[in-house]
Amino acid sequence: MKWYKKYLSIYEKEYKDIPIETINEVRNKITKLQNDNPLVSIVIIAYNEEKHLLANLWSLSDTICHYPIEIIGIDNNSVDATADIYKNTGVKYYKEERHGCGYARQSGMDHAKGKYCVCMDADTIYPPHYVEIMSKKLICSPQNIGVYSLWSYFPDNNHSYLGLKIYESLRDLYLFLQSFKRPELNVRGMVFAYRIEEGKKVGFRVDIKRGEDGSLALGLKKYGKLFFLHNKKARAITGYGTMNIDGSFFNSFKKRAIKAMKNGFCIFKKKSKYMDQESNIIK
Repeated sequence: MKWYKKYLSIYEKEYKDIPIETINEVRNKITKLQNDNPLVSIVIIAYNEEKHLLANLWSLSDTICHYPIEIIGIDNNSVDATADIYKNTGVKYYKEERHGCGYARQSGMDHAKGKYCVCMDADTIYPPHYVEIMSKKLICSPQNIGVYSLWSYFPDNNHSYLGLKIYESLRDLYLFLQSFKRPELNVRGMVFAYRIEEGKKVGFRVDIKRGEDGSLALGLKKYGKLFFLHNKKARAITGYGTMNIDGSFFNSFKKRAIKAMKNGFCIFKKKSKYMDQESNIIK
């Protein structure tokens, strides 16, 4: 059985439809994981994630980590049961009324008590050793200022297993090639960890809709290396998010393939600054 199967049993369910036994289990396990003097802060950002957040927290409640950790949540001004889920599962959370991933992640960094931050998204599910593997690459290798991992997508009726595997394999290859000179472009906030001291010096951009994660990673490069983690035990599982904006899975694949071909050999050249796209600016 896939490690994430039990968490999918409540994914996309409204909070009121989730068994109280599951909620109690998550709360009891998370309470035992919380440490008042954490080395690692796990920060989950959520905006109207009632149907996904509890599955995320259920997966985190099964975390196996030898480092002291804290799990905190950021409610980005949700209007659903997101805040109730945080509260009823024993997760200390903060409300960030300014909408945007940049604001939410910055709020998480500001409230984190640990030395290292593991960023997470509420619609993503994580394997039990994820936090420890990610953290270890920072703790045991001081030259690493940040570490980022890979992710897969949930299988469903709209996306074939074979199609997903082909897409993910080609994408992973592209990210591997891009990691040598432009690792910041590989970073996704849902699978990213960094050292907080330097993170606060750079800060998350709050004036853009997307890319706040890569922007922080770019700024962190002057302090150390961005490590690309290839480990199945640290591979998260997530929903389709922005992929569905393009319509069909084929259109999503085609759009990304064309973009990759246009970039060509540019990925083998370092870049220290990127131009903002007008459509990505928050006005």
